[in-house]
Amino acid sequence: MKTQLLCTFTTKKDIESTISKISSAYTIVFNKIYVLQNEDNINELICTYNVDLENQVDYNAVNGTISLHRKKYSNTLYTINALNECIKNLNNGVLDNKFIIPWENFKNMLLVTNSEGLNKINTRIYKIINLN
Repeated sequence: MKTQLLCTFTTKKDIESTISKISSAYTIVFNKIYVLQNEDNINELICTYNVDLENQVDYNAVNGTISLHRKKYSNTLYTINALNECIKNLNNGVLDNKFIIPWENFKNMLLVTNSEGLNKINTRIYKIINLN
């Protein structure tokens, strides 16, 4: 089975409707959605889940959804753009695909980019939702 990790940004107020939209839009692998909380803004929640790529996946089916990658041992979630920015920040502005990231420095973080560059979001598990 080929899967892709997706992430949908939401708030505590909208979590129930967001979960409903996610579960109706995608085939969720293992029927689990991991809800993370932004440590710096506790009202911001981040839903992460794996989708089955056998079905056609429309990444725009749920607003605020992006594709992610995960470094398991440090529990770091990241976009490719954020990974590239991280490498440049750590390597004197040079993007080198052989550069080794010190993942332990990004433990329990979500790395994304915005207009200001690399954005590091400290996270913790808020709850795990079983969709059975």
